[in-house]
Amino acid sequence: MRRLIGIPALVVALLLSAPGCKRKQQKVEVIETEEAAQDLASMIHVADPRASLQLVKGFHDVEQNAWRWTMQKFSVTLRPPAGAAEKGATLRLKLAVPDAVIGRLKTLTLAASVGETPLEGVTLVKAGEQIYSREVPASALKADAVTVDFALDKCLPPGDVDRRELGVVVTSVGFEAK
Repeated sequence: MRRLIGIPALVVALLLSAPGCKRKQQKVEVIETEEAAQDLASMIHVADPRASLQLVKGFHDVEQNAWRWTMQKFSVTLRPPAGAAEKGATLRLKLAVPDAVIGRLKTLTLAASVGETPLEGVTLVKAGEQIYSREVPASALKADAVTVDFALDKCLPPGDVDRRELGVVVTSVGFEAK
């Protein structure tokens, strides 16, 4: 009888000690595939849930199912349109400057760069909807995916009413083929 009790105890002890064995850690390398780059859009509407993966940094949550506030610095990753590596493309950012922002800051300067290529900035002096549009040279659009970095020279700091850093309101951003 003692032997029957000892065998199950031995089996249980072996099973419990198995997770304690140390295994060799393996490095995992993530390689972007062509399929991942093809899933990127050239033009995105920031309220679209599918676009959220392309909003790299500096965007707040969707509001009114239509737009997002940005922070002072914000970035997106986009797929250049077909032929852009040879012809270039046009970057378009559809934005709005709320009255409260212009009322407090008076002016805002928006700058952008595509990868390492800086684009001409613009000074925003009035409230309302606007489009920032700049030609992007073909040399900046050779990759399957490019990051566009935007920066405002100033923004509204977090306050008592809204604890977020607030820049401008964005509805869409992307490249248009030439």
